[in-house]
Amino acid sequence: MSDGDLTPEPWAFHILGLITPLLVISGNILGVVEDQAFVAMGVVFVWGVGPVLDIVMGESKVPRPPRESGTPFEALLWVHGLLHLVVVGSFFWFASHEGMTWWLVVGGLSSGLSAAASAIVTAHELGHKRPRSPGWRLARVLLFSVNYTHFTYEHNHVHHKWVSTDKDSASATAEQGLWSFWISTIPGQFASSVRVHNKKGRTGLRNPSYRGLLLQVSAILAIALVPGYLGWFDGFPVAVGWLVLSAISILTLEYVNYIRHWGLRREEGSKFGAEHAWNTEARWSRWSLIELTRHSDHHLRASVPFWKLRPYEGTPNLRWGYYASWWPCLFPPIWKRAMWSRLPENQQ
Repeated sequence: MSDGDLTPEPWAFHILGLITPLLVISGNILGVVEDQAFVAMGVVFVWGVGPVLDIVMGESKVPRPPRESGTPFEALLWVHGLLHLVVVGSFFWFASHEGMTWWLVVGGLSSGLSAAASAIVTAHELGHKRPRSPGWRLARVLLFSVNYTHFTYEHNHVHHKWVSTDKDSASATAEQGLWSFWISTIPGQFASSVRVHNKKGRTGLRNPSYRGLLLQVSAILAIALVPGYLGWFDGFPVAVGWLVLSAISILTLEYVNYIRHWGLRREEGSKFGAEHAWNTEARWSRWSLIELTRHSDHHLRASVPFWKLRPYEGTPNLRWGYYASWWPCLFPPIWKRAMWSRLPENQQ
């Protein structure tokens, strides 16, 4: 079959990404009305079933032509975003009933894993839209819900400019393992967002990164203290649960940053090329994460919406999809042993 005979891939495949938030919402509700164990549904699905789906569903071998209309995909972004807010609301309801138990942590993990896709991946896509547009504002809300408000500015103005160089905290070297990367990249990205605003004269509390952090801390303290003071419910477990939710969603985001650029370096004055990002055509990762896996094209054409991203021949390819890479990545020696041979020769 020639390329001219191919038709665009059905957009409905991407609806599969809604399974996770719907499972988590159901688990949070059932965790109150039935049994706490239901809140583990998101953990089981993302960390257990997801890697299996990545492997069993295989990779797309032939890229289809881009779609002419992005309307269903634009709608899907809003569905993801709005469902995420329901995830957060249902988890807060569960936390207010559950109190300080281990099930609170499990529920926070489930809701946070859902947030990593429905909140952060969605905010990543919407964050490339025109500032102060409805989609851009939804991205602000989603990032606030996971306490990572500086992400869009840092991603757009630092990561895209300095990706795969020493100036980018979100690009891992070949020597780094995931754990050391987490320790360096999270404060590093916040600091770089502060510096960019400072250079524009937005210093002190006029700096949006500092203002965002202050707003996040204030919101956490308010949730922890105000409901109890008013006699409604104990807000402390809700605040702790929100921190767990935010932490796992942020760690998952930075895990994705790790595997997308691990070991791929360029000189600061050189041009970014398709070879400076890892890609994968694993179907489950592609469809459920709205083409996040076609990362080279995203850097080469940042203004292109996700449904028009295409793979590039000859780029570094991950051994597994994003879900299946999670467990090997947690053990740096295993990850490096599995991936080292896939590094381009000029990067080894």
